[in-house]
Amino acid sequence: MKREITAADILSLDEYEKVRAEKRVAIREAKKNRRLAVGPYAMMYFESYDTMWLQIQEMLRIEKGGAEQLVDELRAYNPMVPNGRELTATLMFEIEDEARRHDVLATLGGVERSIELRFGGETVKAAPERDLDYTSAEGKASSVQFLHFPFTSAQILKFFAPQQEVTLAVTHANYGHMAVMPQAMRLALAKDFD
Repeated sequence: MKREITAADILSLDEYEKVRAEKRVAIREAKKNRRLAVGPYAMMYFESYDTMWLQIQEMLRIEKGGAEQLVDELRAYNPMVPNGRELTATLMFEIEDEARRHDVLATLGGVERSIELRFGGETVKAAPERDLDYTSAEGKASSVQFLHFPFTSAQILKFFAPQQEVTLAVTHANYGHMAVMPQAMRLALAKDFD
């Protein structure tokens, strides 16, 4: 499994247009076992090399910034490609009504530090992507959070033990919700580890 996207991995805009529909369908199918709802508003999307590759290709397609933009996109999205010892995820608070979204996010400051995976007596706490502010000075949370779940070797083995139950929990005082990870998702995430 590749752990870094390079300029050599990126297709030209013309080449990408030829395969875009096929790639988007394939990655959309793969994402079905990489997303998990936690409570009424939070959706966790576990990332991969493929999801980040597609994100970069789509950004280049939309913005048409060429080689200069590519440098920025690689810098932005490569940290979210799992490094073989972690899971990475984008947490989105999906609230369509703008006023409701504002009100809910205003109560969730610090939520990025209250997310964890629990399994086999282990707890793996999420670490927010460095150099990004997810909570404003006023205590309002961002609707998008980029997270890393760092694992030890022993935790990786326990995570993939047959029939292991894995729970994703948000333990924030104003958003306390949990969801059990389906077995198909746990198995799909196996390729994120070395």
